[in-house]
Amino acid sequence: MSKIDRRKFLKSTATGALGTVAAASALSAPALAQTMPELKWRLTSSFPKSLDTIHGASDVFAKAVAEMTDNRFQVQVFAPGELVPALQAADAVTAGTVEMCHTASYYYWGKDPTFAFGTAVPFGLNVRMQNAWMYEAGGMDLMNTFYAKYNIHGLPGGNTGAQMGGWYRKEINSPDDLKGLKMRIGGFGGAVLQKLGAVPQQISGGDIYPALEKGTIDATEWVGPYDDDKLGFYKVAKYYYYPGWWEGQAMLHFFINKTKWEELPKPYQAIVRSAAHTANTIMLARYDALNAGALKRLAVSGAQLVPFSEAVLDACFKASNEVFDEISGKNADFKKVYEAMKVQRADNYLWFQLAEYTSDTFMMIQQRKKLI
Repeated sequence: MSKIDRRKFLKSTATGALGTVAAASALSAPALAQTMPELKWRLTSSFPKSLDTIHGASDVFAKAVAEMTDNRFQVQVFAPGELVPALQAADAVTAGTVEMCHTASYYYWGKDPTFAFGTAVPFGLNVRMQNAWMYEAGGMDLMNTFYAKYNIHGLPGGNTGAQMGGWYRKEINSPDDLKGLKMRIGGFGGAVLQKLGAVPQQISGGDIYPALEKGTIDATEWVGPYDDDKLGFYKVAKYYYYPGWWEGQAMLHFFINKTKWEELPKPYQAIVRSAAHTANTIMLARYDALNAGALKRLAVSGAQLVPFSEAVLDACFKASNEVFDEISGKNADFKKVYEAMKVQRADNYLWFQLAEYTSDTFMMIQQRKKLI
């Protein structure tokens, strides 16, 4: 082929390739638009806006969904009370009043104790174990089989990590000190404390401080230093106990109306799962980044950090197992999920105590020696 012929060939080939690209671009935009309809959903949160870390997971989720769909799928976030009360968020999803909510599964313990496993149960899993169970060991499938009875599809949507044991007006030195104690605590933990003589109260986040200040309750638990500092509990109850044995972690959820979920195009379902995963990761990272500084501020403000005694923890552990067995004996859903959770717990503690625990313990000892 001559030089002139080669030039003509290359020019015609390039022109043809550009024409193909242009044609593909012209075709792809309408095709993409057909698979990405414009949607506007409403999300009601169970958490007040003032708690930017836990409420903020909803904003992280909504922003991620919008960005991944070029704003074609928009989720508007509402604070508690703007559409429905904080503790009725799941009911609104079941009824289709809203498309979705951000809440704690164990808030709905009263409907069925099985709801508790979606968030936390006493002496259960830590945050990494919960993630492993939900994402990789069938926990989410188990929970969604259960949630389906309430027309709900659930996705993990944040985690607080291990929580503190709460704020008390008086010291808790023995199990007897729990008798008659009026404490704001939800879900399974409340049932265990009730067995030990306490009087559990379920109160939404924004109403806790006034109840504690007025003496309507004697103690409260919420999350941990960052949120507790914002809520000011140290001003009305100085004893800050640890650990929160009823919440070795606390996983939040995005509850989605099951019918609406199933109507979503598959690409949108994938985007929603990805956005929820982002919110789940970011919430925990924010708490881990912020809790240490808040703990220092609380100590300076007069909070007295006190560990629960071994006697108190032993009594609570025994009572927890009794409640687990009692409910398992009469609730097949609960028993099925409980048995699966126990397997995850046993396997993970077998592994964690070898590498994780020994490594962390050594480093904590170095910190106490002021070497780090």
